[in-house]
Amino acid sequence: MNHMPEIDVEEARRDTATRILDAAERTFRHYGYSKTTVADIAGELGMSTANIYRFFGSKVEIHQALCARMLATCYKQAYDTRHSLDSAEMRLRRYVEEQHRWTVETMLDEHKVHEMIIVAIERDWQVIERHIDSIQDLVAEIIKEGIATGEFAEQDPIAAARCFGAATVSLCHPQMVAQCMAKENRATASELVDFAIRALKR
Repeated sequence: MNHMPEIDVEEARRDTATRILDAAERTFRHYGYSKTTVADIAGELGMSTANIYRFFGSKVEIHQALCARMLATCYKQAYDTRHSLDSAEMRLRRYVEEQHRWTVETMLDEHKVHEMIIVAIERDWQVIERHIDSIQDLVAEIIKEGIATGEFAEQDPIAAARCFGAATVSLCHPQMVAQCMAKENRATASELVDFAIRALKR
């Protein structure tokens, strides 16, 4: 008696959800977020709009999931830097440099991708807040290790991480990066990082 291989229902659902997100990202890039409809996404996949709604309740939910996926890539980059074997100072420098480069390459090079991120920020979604908290936790861990090795002065690493983030936010926040890139009277990335790290040593 032949046995048909069992189908992993959850895996199949994840695969379909990923295909929907991939199609949504393509259509958002092509038309822009505001002009894209769920029907456009369904058409890209050759499936019905009703089938899209089986996985995502609205275009907003699709957008949220896409932003979460993009930010997960950003977090992975920061996580790898935090767990590298360099000094705390070098890890903080590389973290800011990589975040700045990622912001420029991912969020600013393509206007329609930038639009999608700005919509997320303006709606103050929890996915953005959770990402900020997760990144600050990684920075606090680096600072705590720097305190333990004597690189940084004794201080509250959590408060220090928040201040470090505030001092370098113009290098990571899409809107601020876009506004500051062409201005000659703004501090450079290296100047901001130098300033923030000096503050940790005092």
